[in-house]
Amino acid sequence: MALDREGVRLPRLRPAEVARRGVVFGLLGVVPLMLVTLSISDHSDREEFLAVFSGLGFFGAIFLVIGAGFWWLSKEDIRRLRDWNTITTQAASVTVIGPIFLRSGLCLLVLGAASFGLYHLVDVAPYDSWLYE
Repeated sequence: MALDREGVRLPRLRPAEVARRGVVFGLLGVVPLMLVTLSISDHSDREEFLAVFSGLGFFGAIFLVIGAGFWWLSKEDIRRLRDWNTITTQAASVTVIGPIFLRSGLCLLVLGAASFGLYHLVDVAPYDSWLYE
């Protein structure tokens, strides 16, 4: 991997790559969400768990907006978390925060949307189905 004159890894991060990785992490997080949901035996507890967990989508949207704002503030100098040691001033730490918040926000948004959808599936499940139990 090539380095520029400041020691920052090249090529610089692009928003599409960061967004794609955040969505993939969120989709991978759906698997444990399903396993935990199916391990909860009481129907009302399962619904309550999914309802509370779907609130992550709200935090994901907030993180996404904050990350996009930080990305916009430092659009010429976006750095990876691995490039933390190349930061020389306190204000330059903004260059790392944008991608972190963007990726985390998309991950939480996907998890929140998946739990919201699962909540509605569990809510309308018939009494004798495997989703209801």
